[in-house]
Amino acid sequence: MKVAFIGLGVMGYPMAGHLQKAGHEVCVFNRSQEKAEKWQAEYSGTTAKTPALAAKNCDIVFCCVGNDDDLRQVVLGENGILAGMPKGSILVDHTTASAEVAVELANIATSQEQYFLDAPVSGGQAGAENGVLTVMVGGDETVFNKAEPVMAAFARFSQLMGPVGSGQLAKMVNQICFVNTVQGLAEGLNFAQKAGLNVDKLLATIGKGAAGSWQMDNRGKTMCDREFDFGFAVDWVRKDLAIAFEEAEKLGADLTVTKQIDGYYKEVQESGGNRWDTSSLISRFKK
Repeated sequence: MKVAFIGLGVMGYPMAGHLQKAGHEVCVFNRSQEKAEKWQAEYSGTTAKTPALAAKNCDIVFCCVGNDDDLRQVVLGENGILAGMPKGSILVDHTTASAEVAVELANIATSQEQYFLDAPVSGGQAGAENGVLTVMVGGDETVFNKAEPVMAAFARFSQLMGPVGSGQLAKMVNQICFVNTVQGLAEGLNFAQKAGLNVDKLLATIGKGAAGSWQMDNRGKTMCDREFDFGFAVDWVRKDLAIAFEEAEKLGADLTVTKQIDGYYKEVQESGGNRWDTSSLISRFKK
């Protein structure tokens, strides 16, 4: 297919690369043209000077930017994605944003005879680089069925969660669950180190039981070694949690413990760990 990818950050850059390697004809746009040219040199494909030009004649346009405001900037206006997309084409938004902006953009797309899917991802930088992301999607089932085989270039699993906005709501649940898991792991590993346990043996043992998790398997050892350079930064998770807290207020959902953990991430930021990955919660404890 002829596709475009808008936003070449730590996630979008490899995701767009997987699409090109899968045989699709990819045109990319990034606010920094230098980054787009670097991508082109690595993967071939083409670059465009505006999102509208990148989206021209495309079957599907993928997008992965920072937040609601960034999303509106690249989607709307005379140089935005929807201005360039032909009728009948699909905009798949992988940004972690609000459910509200997903509905807003979907309504605009529908009015122009275009289609929209909100499709935030889980798996972090490593998942994007290895092409094994999990995608939570909101939108029409027929549209999802057209986009899903193309997303398979960078995703090992995609699930339609419901109507537009459902993907973003599912991502909020994902973020709530994983930060609580990281905090529990941080406390447990700190306890183990204080007790003088052999952490390698400990992780190999309890990882096979009820305490086991992706976080334990992939971050347990590095947390003990105070290594925090694995992509998904503290600044980003706090942005995601702020979206979840706003939605929780509307729903009347209790996120008391998650808010406490968000406060711990704020402490990590204040200690200079803005760009550390989310496993850095253990840094609050002295070895």
